[in-house]
Amino acid sequence: MSSDRHAIEAALEHAFADPALLQEALTHASFRNEREDIGCDYERLEFLGDAVFELAVSQLLFRRLPQASEGHLTQLRARLVNAKTLAGIARRLDLGAHIQMGRGEQMSGGRDRDSILADVLEAIVGAVYLDGGLDAAVAVVAKLTGPALTEALARDTLKDAKSRLQEWAQGHHQITPRYLLEARSGPPHDAWYEASVQVGDLMTRAGQGRSKKAAEQAAAAAALQALTSAHAGRGHQEEQE
Repeated sequence: MSSDRHAIEAALEHAFADPALLQEALTHASFRNEREDIGCDYERLEFLGDAVFELAVSQLLFRRLPQASEGHLTQLRARLVNAKTLAGIARRLDLGAHIQMGRGEQMSGGRDRDSILADVLEAIVGAVYLDGGLDAAVAVVAKLTGPALTEALARDTLKDAKSRLQEWAQGHHQITPRYLLEARSGPPHDAWYEASVQVGDLMTRAGQGRSKKAAEQAAAAAALQALTSAHAGRGHQEEQE
C-alpha cells in the first residue's frame, strides 16, 4: 500500500498525515466482507466526500463566474459532479488499480465500474477533508476538476444566445421566452428577417438577421444583455441600501 499511497498522494498533491484514511477510502465493502481483519470500507467517507466535493465545486464556480445566475451555476455544477465525470477523473488517476476489492467484485469488472470509481474518488476527497480540512479538500478538488471545469466553461461560452436566455429566464423567473417572426423582406436569395422575443412580462426585444434563426439569436442576445444588466443594477442598488 505504501507505493500506491505515495503515487496517489503525488497525483493529489496532498500528503496524508493519517495514511489510514486513504487506505479506508480505497477499501470496497466486498474486500471487508472477505477479510475479518478489515474494519472499515469507503462508504462513510464517500458520504462525507460527496458533500465536500459538491461544496468545493460550488465555491470554485461561484468565484470563477461572478455574474452567473443560480440556475446557470447549478447546471455547470451538475456537469462536474455527476458519476460519469467523477469516474473519468478516477480513471485518469488510475484509482481502479489501487482499490482493495473482493475477488467476486473484481471478476465482475468492479475496478472499472463508473459507480465504484466515482464513489472512491468522493471517498478520497472525504479523507482529505478529515486529514487536512476544507481548504485542503478544495485545493484537491480544484486540481482534480481543472480539465473538466475548463472544458465545461469552454462549451458554455460557445452556447447560443437562445439557450443562455432560456437558462437565465427559467433560473430567475421560471418562465420560457417566446419568439415571433415579425417581418421578412427582400428577395429569396437576399432575404432579411426580423424576430422578437418576449420574456414573460419583463420585456420584449427584437433582432435582425439573414435567417429566421439568426434573427432569433440576435433578439435573444439583446434581451439577455438587457436582463443581466438590469439584474446586476438591482443587486448593486440593494447593496447600497
